Amino acid sequence: MPEFRAGGPAQVEYLQELVDAGLLVRTGVHGVYARGGSFERVRLHFDALVTRTAAPESPEPLLFPPLLPREQLERSGYLGSFPHLAGTVFAFEGDEQAAAEQLELASQHEDWSGFQTMSDVVLMPAACYPLYPAIAARGPLPEGGVTLDTGDSYVFRREPSDDPARLQIFHMREIVRIGDRDTVVEWREEWRERAVTLLESLGLTIDLDIASDPFFGRAGRLLASAQRGQELKWELVSPIAENPTAIASSNYHQDHFGHTFTLRTSEDEPAHTGCMAFGEERVTLALFNTHGLDIQGWPAAVRRQMEL
Repeated sequence: MPEFRAGGPAQVEYLQELVDAGLLVRTGVHGVYARGGSFERVRLHFDALVTRTAAPESPEPLLFPPLLPREQLERSGYLGSFPHLAGTVFAFEGDEQAAAEQLELASQHEDWSGFQTMSDVVLMPAACYPLYPAIAARGPLPEGGVTLDTGDSYVFRREPSDDPARLQIFHMREIVRIGDRDTVVEWREEWRERAVTLLESLGLTIDLDIASDPFFGRAGRLLASAQRGQELKWELVSPIAENPTAIASSNYHQDHFGHTFTLRTSEDEPAHTGCMAFGEERVTLALFNTHGLDIQGWPAAVRRQMEL
């Protein structure tokens, strides 16, 4: 079983408040909730605000389903860095007798995984992952590189918790830049500041912190240290139920995906990549935490900014 990350008293209490208000609905699985109408309204209006903020760049929309070809996950190195977060898709391929035996075990809530076979797809771990092989298939990048928009994509992380900010499946909105090193680094720095301004305009308190991804194991600790040392990841942190929580992140992957997927610049060099990622449910939770559970009581300036 995956490690269960219990939320603190404030997080558990906030979750119950969200449920009582009809903003979230429990499913019986930690970190998997239905969203009520008001919650989804705020999330979608924030997503539209990101679209308006990115519009001057005219990023190319490239939206994928929440499934990734397993071969792409295997090539990306994700299983080496985050095996504890991955979600794979298995399916039944047996005969009628096997189906009956599977049903018998399942009806008793016993382990029926032996009747399942690994499929050729996995759950999407990050919205940007399928972009790189898709762009690489076009050939060398145009001069100046490309900017892409993943839309409000569902992504999966296997880390059950009763902290409402730690979901197993959630929407990640990413604006992605692919090009030469200097282009990507400059773009990333500009978007980092733009994102701070955007979130602060919604009345949120934002701290900007150097961060690292949740790498796995002893080798992961070395990777996390190197990531911090090179400032490859910055998190935009805001309180959710008294807990400082990353609601967005600014990431620079260097030329990792350029080498992995033979993604080349117009000068035939390995491309560098970076992204600005917003966790839409976390932003929504931070807004309800800051301004209250009734949208009608939010500051007029915030409602105007979000066109609520």
